[in-house]
Amino acid sequence: MDGPVRSRLASSLSDFQFGAVATETIEDALLHLAQQNEHAVQEAAGRMGSFRETRIVEFVFLLSEQWCLEKSVSYQAVEILERFMVKQAENMNRQATIQLREKKEAQNWKTLKEQLFNKFILRLVSCVQLASKLSFHYKIISNVTVLNFLQSLGYVHTKEELLESELDVLKSLNFQINLPTPLAYVEMLLEVLGYNGCLVPATQLHATCLTLLDLVYLLHKPIYESLLRASIENSVPSQLQGDKFVSVKEDFMLLAVGIIAASAFIQNHECWSQVVGHLQSITGIALESIAELSYAILTHSVGANTLERQQPVPPHLEARALRATASSNT
Repeated sequence: MDGPVRSRLASSLSDFQFGAVATETIEDALLHLAQQNEHAVQEAAGRMGSFRETRIVEFVFLLSEQWCLEKSVSYQAVEILERFMVKQAENMNRQATIQLREKKEAQNWKTLKEQLFNKFILRLVSCVQLASKLSFHYKIISNVTVLNFLQSLGYVHTKEELLESELDVLKSLNFQINLPTPLAYVEMLLEVLGYNGCLVPATQLHATCLTLLDLVYLLHKPIYESLLRASIENSVPSQLQGDKFVSVKEDFMLLAVGIIAASAFIQNHECWSQVVGHLQSITGIALESIAELSYAILTHSVGANTLERQQPVPPHLEARALRATASSNT
């Protein structure tokens, strides 16, 4: 990444301020996020999360960096793309089911998949562009910039096709693209922690949280697979257990507390228990659940060996490590 890009991203992070909002406003915003999260968890479908793959997320992150977009835009773009692709897959499945029921000649499945993936890069770039428009106070990516980028990859499109692609995404999602992201939950909880007298400064935690959130997006599958194995204390989950676990993957409030807890451990592990206690009090999420997710994140970032070398090890993390060892030996 070149100097100007680094400078601009660093500037956007340093401009972030905590403690500038009235407590009443924070309480209302936190309640709204909690309600959104509960609805998302309840509505989680079997295929949710299937397009949060490492290569796709990395592409979005690198493109956002190249276009000097703030972090929130990259997360928003991933979520828009995820919802859009899930909708497309559901529509294809529904179409095939109707054709079979009515005994009509079904369209070749291979052809349907080709139609979906032939336009994948175009749809991905459209999701990034739409996400940039939601943060119009920062920077909007122009059609010329998008077309030049696509052409550099060997994809030749017109402005009309680009607009049609954006409209296709918008219509598929019923124009509901201002989707919540884990970052919104992280920043809201950090704001509350600041008012509650957290020993680790919110600004200090914020930078580490962004790094770990990137990591969770990039390693979404292995992190949540390890969390599933730990929760059932079995190294080989059944299909039913995996299906039921989908709601956990869509729980952004849980992810946010896990991210903050892991960040607190990295910043000052002696304050970990205090931070986790505050998070449990604010969200009502069990200490054990926070410990399990933060442990999964930490083992994929700093490594299990590093955790074991930290003394004293917080009791909940120590218990979590022992269960992880037991489940791996099952």
